Amino acid sequence: MNPQLGLAALLGTMLGIGLWALVAAAPRLARPRLADRVAPFLVDISQEARAHAKRPAVDPLPVLGTLVSPLIAGIRSVLGELVGGNDLVRSRLRQAGSAQTLERFRTEQAVWALIGALLGLIGSAALLRGSAQHLLAAVLLPIMCAALAVAIRDLLLRRAAASRIRRIAGEYPTVLEFLALSLAAGEGVVDGLMRVSRMGRSELSRELGGAVVRVRAGTPVTVALRDLGRELGYTPLTRTLDHLVTAIERGAPLVEVLRAQAQDARDLAKRDLLEQSGRSEIRMMIPIVLLVLPVTVLFAVYPSFFVLSTTF
Repeated sequence: MNPQLGLAALLGTMLGIGLWALVAAAPRLARPRLADRVAPFLVDISQEARAHAKRPAVDPLPVLGTLVSPLIAGIRSVLGELVGGNDLVRSRLRQAGSAQTLERFRTEQAVWALIGALLGLIGSAALLRGSAQHLLAAVLLPIMCAALAVAIRDLLLRRAAASRIRRIAGEYPTVLEFLALSLAAGEGVVDGLMRVSRMGRSELSRELGGAVVRVRAGTPVTVALRDLGRELGYTPLTRTLDHLVTAIERGAPLVEVLRAQAQDARDLAKRDLLEQSGRSEIRMMIPIVLLVLPVTVLFAVYPSFFVLSTTF
């Protein structure tokens, strides 16, 4: 197999994918799904139906979205089957504070996979143009690039969720003390949450403000607080919200409990800081051992080596 034949095979594959996307987008062949047919009739009672009915047809690509939408939908379904973890992805999107739905995130992963595959095809064409012996690498490179792109998008989501949870953990003791102060002044739980949510623009204040908005919209206070703790998945906050729910339902004392939890959170933050400093100390040994120490030894040994080599 010569390089010209390999390049022709790759270009033919790309042409076939493009023609398949065009044919799949034809009205006679692209049968509407059940969700597409039912969503317009449920927009008055379902938020998911409204989001599904109002989504743009070219999302997320502004020009080529309509042409490649069948291919993106196929990749999205494959990702849902192979990667899985839809509940975990929803939880991470909620922890990251993203307004994206699971479908939108899978669509972005599919777009990233397409871009990675295209870059892999370009690399495969370069390999085959250099030598036909790299046929296996040329075949595997687009698949590996697509899988790497999907993994990178998932890694970015994990990092965003972890970063926001760390910010919430840093704000948690202060917000808890403000809430305890409001309750000690005689305010109710909902009024205290409302005051705390208005006092700052932190991530935790926004979350508590969202719970207050849900309560004002008619959701029971206990349901809104339990849902908030379950969605964020931050254990100390979940424990605090459970205490609030218990106090609302059974009249348990709150002020001293909240202050004790705030102190426990600060102690936990101190222990985490000490652990991070310990790990950083170990990481600092790497440049010392690999860079500073060899240079020091070189400065100590080289003069003697120079004198010995020039003398004898």
